[in-house]
Amino acid sequence: MRAYTRQLSAAVAVTALAAACAACGSSQANSGSSGSGSADSSTSTAFPVTVVAANGSVHLTSKPRAIVSLSPTATEMLYTLGAGSQVKAVDSDSDYPTNAPKTKLSAYTPNVEAIAAYKPDLVVISNNIDGIAAKLKALSIPVLELPAAATLSDVYAEFTQLGEATGHLAAAKTEDAKLRTEIGQIVAAEPKHAKPLTYYWELDQTYYSVTSDTFIGHLLKLLGMKSIADSAKGAAKSGGYPQLSSEFIVKANPDYIILADTVCCHQTDVTVASRPGWSTITAVKDHHIVLLNDDIASRWGARIVVLLQKVEAAIKSGAQ
Repeated sequence: MRAYTRQLSAAVAVTALAAACAACGSSQANSGSSGSGSADSSTSTAFPVTVVAANGSVHLTSKPRAIVSLSPTATEMLYTLGAGSQVKAVDSDSDYPTNAPKTKLSAYTPNVEAIAAYKPDLVVISNNIDGIAAKLKALSIPVLELPAAATLSDVYAEFTQLGEATGHLAAAKTEDAKLRTEIGQIVAAEPKHAKPLTYYWELDQTYYSVTSDTFIGHLLKLLGMKSIADSAKGAAKSGGYPQLSSEFIVKANPDYIILADTVCCHQTDVTVASRPGWSTITAVKDHHIVLLNDDIASRWGARIVVLLQKVEAAIKSGAQ
């Protein structure tokens, strides 16, 4: 569930909270594309190829036939690009799509021998924990590191990198264009607000949240929204993931409450409304509580469109 907090601010305490909730995430709420782009001469990948990723230049002599993904987001991206048939194994948190070959491999305590046992010709990671990239490289296994996105540009870039590395560059370019179009349509349909709509984004029931400077914050800015966590003490020091207090949230009186812990922590509009003092919050009084699937709220693949659609629908409903 907690990909943003795990990978964008791994040193923050919320990382541990995230790991505890990960196994509970559900991927059944919304379906995603398993698309396969049609290649043309200008967008086909010729091997050998060198892809520049977060871990530097990655050289691939031929099209990968046995990919291991240690990133739930990368797993989603691979299937979106039509590279699913090349995926041999995915980590224990990669639960979408449901036909992905889920294993006991851990992205957070990676085991070199266990990974190598699948004889991969490409391993995709989102976090180079314990120097796993160098350890696999020592075994002549190419590793592509695609860290958690900080901006939409990062999302488009990672689709392109995966497309180059897997031989699906045409599909990657198609997906990039599709995402840009869909997000543009969502933003264009959002009414202009005299002032930003304030929100409290709940990562878990201990009140960890996100600021407007995080990836989620950037997405919601597109809808004219601003996080109440921006003014929290230590927000910047926390990497944009401060732990708020109940009193702080009540006093900030957000227009919207967005729950990213509906699966892991069983939070609902009812549980929120029953918290001491929360019945006075504007978002609670006006029923402006948005319930998100944990996985969709924490991954930066194609389903960011679903996230934006859910929040925008809540805003439009509240404006009626």
